[in-house]
Amino acid sequence: MLKKICLGAAFFWAGIILYLCLIRISELPALSIPYIDKLLHAFFYFVFSLLWFYALRFNSRSKSRAKILWIVFFLSLFFGIAIELFQTYLTTYRSGDILDVLANMSGTLLAILIIIILDKKDFLSKIPPQP
Repeated sequence: MLKKICLGAAFFWAGIILYLCLIRISELPALSIPYIDKLLHAFFYFVFSLLWFYALRFNSRSKSRAKILWIVFFLSLFFGIAIELFQTYLTTYRSGDILDVLANMSGTLLAILIIIILDKKDFLSKIPPQP
């Protein structure tokens, strides 16, 4: 059951990111906080990375945590780049931004760092892979 919940949450969050990054900006509420766009990108990919780590952890009994973290890193990188390319080539109202990819990666790296710290404190060992 936990396997399905984690995987469903990871796909759902990826869908939310995709939707929010491809709709017209005018459809989103206006916020006048400096760099809010980049902070939101970092937050979205922080959550994205945590959800995918646990989805893969619970659904992949044979892979080490390190391997799962690398998979999450590259999944996040490719997903973020793909969305920026979609914005550039599939819409007329959005454009890709390399700074968005960097913001995405900052969120991903922060999530990975937190996972590593929790793992060092032996917190994650209490969460076994699900059969």
